[in-house]
Amino acid sequence: MESVGKERDHLSKAIVAALRELTKYSDPGQEVKDLVSFIVLALKKIDGSIEESVIAWEKRDYWIKADRFRIAWAWTGKISEKLSIAIFTEDWMSIAQLLAEIGLKLNKVKVSDKHHLGAPWKGSWVELQKQSGN
Repeated sequence: MESVGKERDHLSKAIVAALRELTKYSDPGQEVKDLVSFIVLALKKIDGSIEESVIAWEKRDYWIKADRFRIAWAWTGKISEKLSIAIFTEDWMSIAQLLAEIGLKLNKVKVSDKHHLGAPWKGSWVELQKQSGN
């Protein structure tokens, strides 16, 4: 099983790859909904992993390190929620703004053009709808 840190790194790279892929589309269609939905789901996973990551630090009384980590990743939950609302209401202006914000947050994440991440976003729109009960 992957550690939560490795999974977070993998998800961050996959989000960056999805953001790159989104630049290829000019009109919102199924592919764009899959890509945006994947980003929502990946950010939710990252947000859900934050507490698990800081447990070991807190056991060693590294409270400041744990709090800094929480603060550094707090944006994932907030943006995933906003992006989820925007995709269901088809608010493409908000989606574009949020995607730009995500790009800025992950601007240090390096992903090769020849990455081996595949296309993990396939089917994400359906998955997001299931998870949201829509």
